[in-house]
Amino acid sequence: MDSTLFTEGLYTLLWIIYIITVIGVILIVLSENRNPLKSISWIIVLMFFPIGGLIFYIFLGRDFRKQRMISKKSFKKIDKYSFDFDTDPKNVNLDVNSEMLVKLLRNIGKSKLYTGNSVEVFTTGKKMTSSLRDSIEKAEKFIHLQFYIFQNDEIGIELRDLLIKKARQGVEVRLMYDDVGSWKVKNHFFNDMKEHGIEINAFYEVKIPVFARKINYRNHRKIAIIDGKYGFIGGMNIADRYIKGLKWGTWRDTHLMIQGPAIIDLQKSFSIDWYFSNKALLWDERYFPKQPIMGNIPMQIITSGPIGEWKEMMYAFFKVITSARKYVYIQTPYFLPTEALLIALQTIALSGVDVRIMLPLRSDSTLVHIGSCSYIRSMLISDVKVYFYNPGFLHSKVIIVDDEYCSVGSANMDFRSLEHNFEANAFIYDRDFTISMKKIFLKDQTLSQKVTLREWRSRPLPKKALESIMRLFAPML
Repeated sequence: MDSTLFTEGLYTLLWIIYIITVIGVILIVLSENRNPLKSISWIIVLMFFPIGGLIFYIFLGRDFRKQRMISKKSFKKIDKYSFDFDTDPKNVNLDVNSEMLVKLLRNIGKSKLYTGNSVEVFTTGKKMTSSLRDSIEKAEKFIHLQFYIFQNDEIGIELRDLLIKKARQGVEVRLMYDDVGSWKVKNHFFNDMKEHGIEINAFYEVKIPVFARKINYRNHRKIAIIDGKYGFIGGMNIADRYIKGLKWGTWRDTHLMIQGPAIIDLQKSFSIDWYFSNKALLWDERYFPKQPIMGNIPMQIITSGPIGEWKEMMYAFFKVITSARKYVYIQTPYFLPTEALLIALQTIALSGVDVRIMLPLRSDSTLVHIGSCSYIRSMLISDVKVYFYNPGFLHSKVIIVDDEYCSVGSANMDFRSLEHNFEANAFIYDRDFTISMKKIFLKDQTLSQKVTLREWRSRPLPKKALESIMRLFAPML
C-alpha cells in the first residue's frame, strides 16, 4: 500500500513539474514579443501536444535575434573596402520609390549602392553551373563558394574535382555549406577536399548537445566569388536536380552572375559568415581587389538572418510591394507570407495595382505546398492573379516592380526565409534589366495555368480543411 501511494505521489509530482514547465515555456513565448501568429501557433502546439510541443519548441522555437554574427571592430575591417564605391542615390537616375528603397536597405542592412555593374541572368541550372565552372577555371587567387546544398552527386563530384585541381595550382579555395541542407552528404566527400588543402566550413554545425540551439537557423544563401572578378547569387544550389530536374518535371530557377563593384558586398557577406563559423576573418586586401567599371547597372546586396535588430528581407519585401504603382510580379516556390506582407499584397491589388504571384503546381515539400494553398483564396478575392507553373518545380525567387527595379536571390516569401534563415538577395535598379526580368516572367506565365476564384472555391471540402489546418503551422514550416 505504501508503495502504491509512493508511486501515485511521484506520478502526480512529475505531472505538476511538467505542467509548470509547459506553462513556463508558454510565458517565455509570450515574453519574447514575437509575431503574434507565431506565438499563437506555438501555444496551440504546447496546449494540445504538450510532450511533442515542448520537444519541438526546445529544438525549433527559441529566439536568438539578440546575438551578433561579427564584432563592430571586425566588421569595420571588411567594410572599409566599400567606401570608395558607395554611391549617393541622389547621384543616380532613380525614381522616388527606388531612392526610398535604397535608403531603407542602407539603414537596416548597411547595404551600399554600387553602380558600374554588369549582370547576366541564368534560368537553368545547366547554364549557371557551366558559367560557374568557367569562372573557377579562370581563378588565379581565390575561390569562395557558399551553398545551402552541396550534394555528392554527379555535378557535385565534378565541381569537387575542379576545386581540387585549382587548389593544387595554388589557388586558395574555401567552401561553406549548410550542415542541415547538406545533411545527407557523407563526411568523406568533404574530407577528400580538405586533404587537398581546401578549407571547408559547415555553417552552424549541428551536434549534440547544442543541436537544439542551431537546427532552426539555417544558412540558405547561394553565393560564389572568384578572384573578386565574378560573383554569383540566386536560388540555385549544387545538385543534379538543378540541372536534370525531377522525375515529374524540369527545375526552373533564377541565378545571377555579377561583375563590378557589387561583388564587394558578396565578399563581405561570405567573410562575415566565414568568421561566424570559425572566427577566421577574411579582411585582407587581396579578397577585396580594386573593382573596375563593368557596366551601368546600380544594385544593392541585402543579407538577412535571425541575428540582429532588423528582419531585413521582410522590411525590404514590404517596401517593394507597397511602393508599387503599376504592377508587382512575384515568383516564389513557397508562399507563406507574414500578416504584414499578406495585407500589403491585398491592399495594393485592391487599389488597382496589377499583382501576380506564380507558384509551382507541384512542390518538393508537400506540407509547405498545402500551407501555401491556404493563402490563395485571400489573394483571389483581393484581385491578386495567381498562376501555377506547369512544366516542373518553380524554385525561382524573384520580385519585379513597375519596370523600375527587381529582386533576385535566395529568399522565399515564407516565414522561414523572412524570420529564421540567413538569406541574400540582389536588388537591381535598372529599367532595361527589370524589363528583361519581366519578359522572363511573362514567358513563364504562358507555361502556367491561371487560378480562378470559382474553381478554387469548388475544390473538395477535405482538401480545404487540410489546408486550413496546415496554415496554423505556417510560422513553423
